[in-house]
Amino acid sequence: MNLTQKETMLLKDMRSQEQICIEKYGKYSADACDCQLKDLFNQLGQTEQQHLQTLDKIASGTIPQMGGGQQQTTQQTIQPSSCSPQDKQKDSYLCSDALSTEKHVSSSYNTCIFEFADPAIRDILNHIQKEEQQHGERIYNYMSVNGMYS
Repeated sequence: MNLTQKETMLLKDMRSQEQICIEKYGKYSADACDCQLKDLFNQLGQTEQQHLQTLDKIASGTIPQMGGGQQQTTQQTIQPSSCSPQDKQKDSYLCSDALSTEKHVSSSYNTCIFEFADPAIRDILNHIQKEEQQHGERIYNYMSVNGMYS
């Protein structure tokens, strides 16, 4: 499989965005007060790592099989945070920033999908985009339960 220069540059850009997500989720997992939020950020970071590996495979000329991510679909019941109001405010900031990042990354994948000639690659990018949207939904659900989203 030969990628065009434009496709190669788009993969490089998406790879950079996934790397930022991985770094953010690692930092945010360490910084969050609520244990549920720490776990959520950790899980999302692991999925972002899988996305990065998938993009690397595409860039190296391999079309990977998509099958992962389904483990993320089982939603856990979110309990309200027991953190102090000050810590909850810090967690709210982390969530707001993470949600904004997921919105941006999902939108970037939306553009990227239309730029690739190979339908198998478009399907893979679409799969990743759906997972990014699920990340946003999971962050939103946490925020909603904790009165952080208005």
